[in-house]
Amino acid sequence: MALTKKKSRPITIDNEKYRWLISTRGKGIIAFIAEKENSKGSIIEVKIKSDINELWTEFPNISELNLKVIKPKDAKLIIRQAHKLGWNPEESGKPNKFDFDGQKLKKASR
Repeated sequence: MALTKKKSRPITIDNEKYRWLISTRGKGIIAFIAEKENSKGSIIEVKIKSDINELWTEFPNISELNLKVIKPKDAKLIIRQAHKLGWNPEESGKPNKFDFDGQKLKKASR
């Protein structure tokens, strides 16, 4: 799966280029998806709890919402942790699936 340049963001980590994007996965869940740029290897798909997509529909009653957004520093953290957990972006195969709690990545139990 190749992420399109138009819909994804570039990031360089340790002189390696990656692309990443955020996608919705239903109410209360967003997905961080990343791949190594110019590689035909596997991607990572990370589920993150966030109500950011409900912000405008629930406004002004947003005090109870989890408004987690993913910033470039989070993208770097997620990609580095995915490598430590065994993701090899050069190796083709099914997406490597993880969950992220805002600080720590763990293999998904799905």
